[in-house]
Amino acid sequence: MIKRLCGLCCGLCFSLLLVSPVLAANIDGKQLVNDARKQIGVTMFYDSGYQRLAYPMGDIAQYKGVCTDVVIRALRHQNRDLQQLVHEDMKKAWNKYPKIWGLKSTDRNIDHRRVPNLETFFNRHAKMRSLTEIEDFIAGDIVTWRLPNNAPHIGIVSDKKSRNGVPLVIHNIGFGTQEEDVLLKYNMIGHYRY
Repeated sequence: MIKRLCGLCCGLCFSLLLVSPVLAANIDGKQLVNDARKQIGVTMFYDSGYQRLAYPMGDIAQYKGVCTDVVIRALRHQNRDLQQLVHEDMKKAWNKYPKIWGLKSTDRNIDHRRVPNLETFFNRHAKMRSLTEIEDFIAGDIVTWRLPNNAPHIGIVSDKKSRNGVPLVIHNIGFGTQEEDVLLKYNMIGHYRY
């Protein structure tokens, strides 16, 4: 009886590990950068239109996307599905997430593609890092900003640096996925290590 119970518990724990969207181990920052960089020349257009997506692991066509799609697609290569993670976290903690879109419940087609939702998710599940210490920005860190028109933006810190020693960022700000010197260009809101 005890052997059967132990076997059942071990099997249940193993099953939970397989289906759990949140994994305990940190991501590989350099690999995240490589996976984001692979989107350069593939994601050529910015398209913020609402689309119905498969769930989990839903995505729009690879040739288009928004800034959040750069992060979402790169993290999927490390078995982190932000669509599922954000959706499940929002269901558990709806009151913690912004209500700026007038929704009364979660929407797994779009919630993970909104920067303020990702900021909330990373505030809850990632390590927050300094916004001002340049040496604290390492490859694979995730950064959010507010653009001059107060639009939210997100990108991934690169392993390459500018001539001034400032890390580049892989992002999509309207012209497809690019690697650029924009880390200090906008009002930084969040710096996360996931």
